[in-house]
Amino acid sequence: MKFRDRTEAGRLLAAKLKAYAGRPDVLVLALPRGGVPVAFEVAQALRVPLDVFVVRKLGVPGHEEVAMGAIATGGICVLNDDLVSMLGMPKWIIDAVAAEEGRELHRRERLYRNDAPALEVSGRTVILIDDGLATGSTMRAAVAAVRQQKPARVIVAVPVAAPETCAEFRGIADEVVCVFIPDDFCAVGQWYQDFSQTTDEEVRWLLTRTRGESNANEPRAIDETLVRTD
Repeated sequence: MKFRDRTEAGRLLAAKLKAYAGRPDVLVLALPRGGVPVAFEVAQALRVPLDVFVVRKLGVPGHEEVAMGAIATGGICVLNDDLVSMLGMPKWIIDAVAAEEGRELHRRERLYRNDAPALEVSGRTVILIDDGLATGSTMRAAVAAVRQQKPARVIVAVPVAAPETCAEFRGIADEVVCVFIPDDFCAVGQWYQDFSQTTDEEVRWLLTRTRGESNANEPRAIDETLVRTD
Protein backbone atom coordinates (compact mmCIF):
# COMPACT_ATOMS: atom_id res chain seq x y z
CA MET A 1 0.00 0.00 0.00
CA LYS A 2 1.22 3.49 -0.90
CA PHE A 3 -0.54 6.78 -0.29
CA ARG A 4 -0.75 9.09 -3.29
CA ASP A 5 0.18 12.06 -1.10
CA ARG A 6 -0.45 13.52 2.36
CA THR A 7 -3.93 14.66 1.33
CA GLU A 8 -5.04 11.12 0.51
CA ALA A 9 -3.33 9.83 3.65
CA GLY A 10 -5.27 12.37 5.74
CA ARG A 11 -8.59 11.34 4.24
CA LEU A 12 -7.93 7.68 4.95
CA LEU A 13 -6.83 8.51 8.49
CA ALA A 14 -9.99 10.57 9.00
CA ALA A 15 -12.08 7.51 8.17
CA LYS A 16 -10.38 5.71 11.06
CA LEU A 17 -11.25 8.57 13.41
CA LYS A 18 -14.90 9.09 12.49
CA ALA A 19 -16.03 8.27 16.05
CA TYR A 20 -14.67 11.70 17.02
CA ALA A 21 -16.59 13.64 14.35
CA GLY A 22 -18.45 16.73 15.50
CA ARG A 23 -17.46 16.43 19.14
CA PRO A 24 -16.97 19.83 20.82
CA ASP A 25 -14.25 18.48 23.11
CA VAL A 26 -11.97 17.28 20.27
CA LEU A 27 -8.96 19.20 18.99
CA VAL A 28 -6.53 18.16 16.23
CA LEU A 29 -2.89 19.19 16.70
CA ALA A 30 -0.49 18.79 13.77
CA LEU A 31 3.27 18.40 14.00
CA PRO A 32 4.68 20.75 11.37
CA ARG A 33 5.46 20.67 8.71
CA GLY A 34 4.59 17.30 7.15
CA GLY A 35 1.82 16.53 9.61
CA VAL A 36 -0.19 19.63 8.71
CA PRO A 37 -1.65 18.52 5.33
CA VAL A 38 -2.63 15.19 6.90
CA ALA A 39 -4.17 16.86 9.93
CA PHE A 40 -6.02 19.41 7.80
CA GLU A 41 -7.95 16.62 6.06
CA VAL A 42 -8.74 14.98 9.40
CA ALA A 43 -9.93 18.22 11.00
CA GLN A 44 -12.10 19.05 7.99
CA ALA A 45 -13.68 15.59 7.91
CA LEU A 46 -14.32 15.53 11.66
CA ARG A 47 -15.45 19.17 11.77
CA VAL A 48 -13.14 19.99 14.68
CA PRO A 49 -10.53 22.73 15.23
CA LEU A 50 -6.96 22.41 13.93
CA ASP A 51 -3.79 23.93 15.34
CA VAL A 52 -0.07 23.29 15.03
CA PHE A 53 1.98 21.91 17.90
CA VAL A 54 5.57 22.98 17.40
CA VAL A 55 8.22 20.81 19.07
CA ARG A 56 11.94 21.67 19.20
CA LYS A 57 14.55 19.18 20.36
CA LEU A 58 17.06 20.26 23.01
CA GLY A 59 20.29 18.77 21.71
CA VAL A 60 23.33 18.04 23.88
CA PRO A 61 25.96 20.71 23.02
CA GLY A 62 28.55 19.17 20.70
CA HIS A 63 26.26 16.19 20.09
CA GLU A 64 23.11 17.97 18.94
CA GLU A 65 21.61 14.79 17.49
CA VAL A 66 21.23 13.48 21.07
CA ALA A 67 18.10 14.90 22.70
CA MET A 68 18.30 15.82 26.37
CA GLY A 69 14.76 17.12 26.16
CA ALA A 70 12.35 19.15 24.10
CA ILE A 71 10.31 22.32 24.24
CA ALA A 72 6.89 22.72 22.71
CA THR A 73 3.99 25.06 22.05
CA GLY A 74 2.62 26.63 25.25
CA GLY A 75 5.96 27.14 26.97
CA ILE A 76 6.27 23.44 27.79
CA CYS A 77 9.71 21.95 28.54
CA VAL A 78 10.26 18.20 28.88
CA LEU A 79 13.66 16.89 30.00
CA ASN A 80 15.19 13.44 29.79
CA ASP A 81 16.09 13.43 33.49
CA ASP A 82 18.09 10.21 33.29
CA LEU A 83 20.30 11.52 30.48
CA VAL A 84 20.70 14.94 32.09
CA SER A 85 21.75 13.28 35.34
CA MET A 86 24.13 10.85 33.61
CA LEU A 87 25.85 13.69 31.73
CA GLY A 88 25.93 15.95 34.78
CA MET A 89 24.45 18.67 32.58
CA PRO A 90 24.37 21.98 34.50
CA LYS A 91 21.16 23.98 34.54
CA TRP A 92 22.74 27.00 32.87
CA ILE A 93 23.59 24.98 29.76
CA ILE A 94 20.09 23.51 29.58
CA ASP A 95 18.66 27.02 29.97
CA ALA A 96 20.92 28.38 27.21
CA VAL A 97 19.94 25.63 24.76
CA ALA A 98 16.27 26.03 25.67
CA ALA A 99 16.47 29.79 25.13
CA GLU A 100 17.99 29.37 21.66
CA GLU A 101 15.44 26.75 20.61
CA GLY A 102 12.70 28.84 22.18
CA ARG A 103 13.50 31.69 19.83
CA GLU A 104 13.19 29.35 16.86
CA LEU A 105 9.95 27.87 18.21
CA HIS A 106 8.52 31.36 18.63
CA ARG A 107 9.62 32.30 15.11
CA ARG A 108 7.80 29.30 13.68
CA GLU A 109 4.66 29.95 15.67
CA ARG A 110 4.60 33.58 14.48
CA LEU A 111 5.11 32.38 10.93
CA TYR A 112 2.44 29.70 11.04
CA ARG A 113 -0.22 31.42 13.17
CA ASN A 114 0.28 35.11 12.38
CA ASP A 115 0.50 35.71 16.16
CA ALA A 116 -2.89 34.06 16.82
CA PRO A 117 -2.90 32.34 20.26
CA ALA A 118 -2.61 28.59 20.60
CA LEU A 119 -5.89 26.75 21.10
CA GLU A 120 -6.82 25.56 24.59
CA VAL A 121 -5.80 21.95 25.33
CA SER A 122 -6.86 21.51 28.95
CA GLY A 123 -9.76 19.10 29.39
CA ARG A 124 -10.00 18.25 25.69
CA THR A 125 -9.46 15.10 23.66
CA VAL A 126 -6.34 15.88 21.64
CA ILE A 127 -5.52 14.06 18.40
CA LEU A 128 -1.81 14.47 17.65
CA ILE A 129 -1.05 13.92 13.96
CA ASP A 130 2.10 13.51 11.87
CA ASP A 131 2.62 12.05 8.40
CA GLY A 132 4.16 8.90 9.88
CA LEU A 133 6.17 7.40 12.73
CA ALA A 134 9.67 6.03 12.24
CA THR A 135 11.59 6.30 15.54
CA GLY A 136 8.81 8.45 17.01
CA SER A 137 11.15 10.81 18.88
CA THR A 138 9.33 14.02 17.93
CA MET A 139 5.91 12.54 18.63
CA ARG A 140 7.14 11.18 21.96
CA ALA A 141 8.17 14.70 23.00
CA ALA A 142 4.85 16.06 21.73
CA VAL A 143 2.83 13.59 23.82
CA ALA A 144 4.83 14.41 26.95
CA ALA A 145 4.42 18.14 26.33
CA VAL A 146 0.68 17.89 25.67
CA ARG A 147 0.23 15.85 28.86
CA GLN A 148 1.57 18.79 30.86
CA GLN A 149 -1.37 20.88 29.64
CA LYS A 150 -3.88 18.46 31.25
CA PRO A 151 -5.91 17.15 28.30
CA ALA A 152 -8.66 14.63 28.94
CA ARG A 153 -7.13 12.14 26.45
CA VAL A 154 -4.23 12.04 24.01
CA ILE A 155 -4.61 10.14 20.74
CA VAL A 156 -1.66 9.59 18.40
CA ALA A 157 -2.86 9.23 14.81
CA VAL A 158 -0.70 8.67 11.72
CA PRO A 159 -1.14 7.18 8.25
CA VAL A 160 1.84 4.81 8.57
CA ALA A 161 4.17 3.63 11.32
CA ALA A 162 6.95 1.18 12.06
CA PRO A 163 5.45 -1.80 13.96
CA GLU A 164 7.73 -1.49 16.99
CA THR A 165 7.14 2.27 17.26
CA CYS A 166 3.39 1.85 17.00
CA ALA A 167 3.51 -0.79 19.75
CA GLU A 168 5.55 1.52 21.97
CA PHE A 169 3.05 4.35 21.64
CA ARG A 170 0.22 2.10 22.82
CA GLY A 171 1.86 2.40 26.23
CA ILE A 172 2.34 6.19 25.96
CA ALA A 173 -0.87 7.55 24.42
CA ASP A 174 -4.45 6.77 25.43
CA GLU A 175 -5.10 5.52 21.90
CA VAL A 176 -3.03 4.93 18.75
CA VAL A 177 -4.68 5.05 15.32
CA CYS A 178 -2.70 4.02 12.26
CA VAL A 179 -3.94 3.30 8.75
CA PHE A 180 -1.05 1.04 7.76
CA ILE A 181 1.63 -0.77 9.79
CA PRO A 182 3.95 -2.48 7.27
CA ASP A 183 6.28 -5.24 8.43
CA ASP A 184 8.99 -4.05 6.04
CA PHE A 185 8.98 -0.43 7.22
CA CYS A 186 12.23 1.47 6.58
CA ALA A 187 11.19 5.11 6.31
CA VAL A 188 7.99 7.14 6.23
CA GLY A 189 8.63 8.45 2.72
CA GLN A 190 8.71 5.00 1.13
CA TRP A 191 4.94 4.71 1.69
CA TYR A 192 4.06 7.86 -0.25
CA GLN A 193 4.13 8.30 -4.03
CA ASP A 194 4.55 12.05 -3.45
CA PHE A 195 6.52 12.86 -0.30
CA SER A 196 7.70 16.30 -1.36
CA GLN A 197 8.51 18.74 1.42
CA THR A 198 5.64 20.69 2.92
CA THR A 199 6.48 24.40 2.80
CA ASP A 200 5.96 27.04 5.47
CA GLU A 201 3.61 28.83 3.08
CA GLU A 202 1.45 25.70 2.75
CA VAL A 203 1.28 25.35 6.54
CA ARG A 204 0.11 28.96 6.88
CA TRP A 205 -2.40 28.58 4.07
CA LEU A 206 -3.98 25.45 5.54
CA LEU A 207 -4.27 27.02 8.98
CA THR A 208 -5.89 30.06 7.39
CA ARG A 209 -8.39 27.85 5.58
CA THR A 210 -9.33 25.93 8.70
CA ARG A 211 -10.01 29.23 10.51
CA GLY A 212 -12.33 30.21 7.66
CA GLU A 213 -10.64 33.52 6.95
CA SER A 214 -11.98 35.46 3.98
CA ASN A 215 -8.81 35.29 1.89
CA ALA A 216 -8.18 31.59 2.50
CA ASN A 217 -8.47 30.64 -1.17
CA GLU A 218 -5.03 32.04 -1.90
CA PRO A 219 -1.76 31.23 -0.10
CA ARG A 220 -0.53 34.21 1.87
CA ALA A 221 2.77 35.89 1.20
CA ILE A 222 5.27 35.07 3.92
CA ASP A 223 7.09 37.78 5.82
CA GLU A 224 10.65 37.23 4.62
CA THR A 225 12.05 38.39 7.97
CA LEU A 226 10.58 35.26 9.55
CA VAL A 227 11.99 32.79 7.03
CA ARG A 228 15.17 30.80 7.47
CA THR A 229 16.65 28.41 4.92
CA ASP A 230 18.06 25.88 7.40
